[in-house]
Amino acid sequence: MPRKKIREYDSKRLLRKFVPEVMPGLDFVPPAVQVTESSPILKQVEANPWLKNTKLVVKPDMLFGQRGKHNLILLKASVEEADEWLKPRVGQLLNTGKLKGDLTHFIVEPFCPHEEEYYLSILVGREATTVNFSAKGGIHIEENWDSSMITWTIPNFSDLAKIDIKSHVEKTVGKKQLDTVVKVIRASLLVFDKLDFTMLEFNPWTVLEDNRAVILDTRGEVDDCAEFTTGQLWFDEVKDQKLEFPAPFGKILEPEESYISSLDAKTGASLKLTIINREARIWTLVAGGGASVIYADTVTDLGYGDDLGNYGEYSGGPNEEETYLYAKTVIRLLLDSAEIEKKKTGKAPRNRALLIGGGIANFTDVAKTFKGIVHALREVSDDLKAANTEVFIRRAGPNYVAGLALMRKLGNDLDLPIHVHGYEVDMTHIIPTAIDYINK
Repeated sequence: MPRKKIREYDSKRLLRKFVPEVMPGLDFVPPAVQVTESSPILKQVEANPWLKNTKLVVKPDMLFGQRGKHNLILLKASVEEADEWLKPRVGQLLNTGKLKGDLTHFIVEPFCPHEEEYYLSILVGREATTVNFSAKGGIHIEENWDSSMITWTIPNFSDLAKIDIKSHVEKTVGKKQLDTVVKVIRASLLVFDKLDFTMLEFNPWTVLEDNRAVILDTRGEVDDCAEFTTGQLWFDEVKDQKLEFPAPFGKILEPEESYISSLDAKTGASLKLTIINREARIWTLVAGGGASVIYADTVTDLGYGDDLGNYGEYSGGPNEEETYLYAKTVIRLLLDSAEIEKKKTGKAPRNRALLIGGGIANFTDVAKTFKGIVHALREVSDDLKAANTEVFIRRAGPNYVAGLALMRKLGNDLDLPIHVHGYEVDMTHIIPTAIDYINK
């Protein structure tokens, strides 16, 4: 399940829209606007008159925490003061040593004076959803985690409208606030399930004297594979655009990464690519998110993490064309790494290995995806030979026999060394073999 972080603005936008739908009459999400270089705050006042009528909170919306410690939160500001504070910061390079990147997005909300601070997180799992609640939320939540956190699980496919929440929280919440707290948790669970969130965290959130709940800081992640079914619900009508999945703060996508990300956005399958080292000699075409972790970890555990070129996956049943485009991108990176070495040393490049691996597929047609990989390999077979590349394959699943036969035939047709294995060997068997080859 690929989990994609989304901006706080988008998490709150979705909650603000769907909480009243799942629980009529309940509203605990304040209004907010997103400020960027092209959307300054003063240009948004007419459409959001509350900006003129209340004190404001302004903070970066860039997928990193500890904003207060970096002096990046403005409190109790007028809209004019917020504008003056934002002007030098929108587009500013933040460099704290640990964090480095341009500040491009900010969120602006009403300032909410409060005393009590709660914590809530919801995390999806394979068999159940885990809920964490504390009546001692805020910046000290980690210090209070063991002493104050209440945790329980909800089995998948439970009726969220009827599950017991009250018994879990009533001992730590005042009687006056109890009903509101229960409603907030239930509504959050219902929206979480409806919109395919994988993680949702409110820290802090509060219940005011009038028993009205307000969430303050929020983090969210969604299952981006659900875009095919849920994407329309995620859609931002104000901006007339799909839900954005921003890169981690400070991470600028390489052209190849951006290309694969664009392919991923257009398919119900999952196509992911992260470039680790453009000069590496081990490159991977791995099927499955879990398998991609295992392959990367095994290469590293064997002492060759510095020679691993990429991390990524193709999964979720991509078609032949999608697999071809994905494989073509990774193979091009491998060939480019050989050219880089050749230019640096003036010698023929050292041996390189392409790992095509995965576990036993559940529903991905191995033969179909292998046809795409065969296409990509066939196009550059001479270049692969010149780069001293050998291909190491371990794959199983639906139509795997036909898929492996395609690979064996390709090797024979092109006189290209392709080592083919099915489920008779374990998933990582090809890794030490490939390492032995690059060391020859």
